[in-house]
Amino acid sequence: MAKKIGVVLSGCGVTDGAEIQEAVLTLLAIDRAGAEAVCMAPNIRQYHVINHLTGEESLGEARNVLVESARIARGKIRDIATVKAADIDALIFPGGFGVVKNLCDYAFHGLKCSLNPDVARLAREVHTARKPIGAICIAPVLVAKMIGDEHPTITIGTDKTVAKDIEQMGAKHVSCPVFEFVVDRERKIVSTPAYMLATSIKEAAGGIDQLVVAVIDLA
Repeated sequence: MAKKIGVVLSGCGVTDGAEIQEAVLTLLAIDRAGAEAVCMAPNIRQYHVINHLTGEESLGEARNVLVESARIARGKIRDIATVKAADIDALIFPGGFGVVKNLCDYAFHGLKCSLNPDVARLAREVHTARKPIGAICIAPVLVAKMIGDEHPTITIGTDKTVAKDIEQMGAKHVSCPVFEFVVDRERKIVSTPAYMLATSIKEAAGGIDQLVVAVIDLA
């Protein structure tokens, strides 16, 4: 039976939701590995809406994270509140600013950030069940905030500011080039920089492909 890999989306668009290329590359790698992606997102209003053509906030416009994430998943998506650790073999978080705006509020509160309750509940269930978690791009911030007291080893690439915050949350940060990934085998955490460093979709794909394979191998 194919392993089921949960993919947590945070909207649709790099500046206010999930980084679309990272999300699609993750789904492609899961499919190529012979596993099944289980897409999910919180059913909440996203923090704000950004016009991706101009980069400006679309004042007065409101969107829903689950509805927007359904665009990437071609409609096959679940409300994360209905997903349990028993439903999946592993969990992966693609990046994008939606991770730190919608899944948590790190973008606004830094070290004092908090996680969306449904996201935190499922991620903790998965971790407690000794199932692997993959974190792409900025998503390792979620891991650091959630289990920093366990001192997981993770990477967001080479960004010194975010790396410092991650370490202040209790995690150990390791610098990592874009084509590589970092595995904490004891805690079953896999991370890769992707567009924290990537200058092309090819560069992002290199680390994401390896991360997905590593997560599946650990599941």
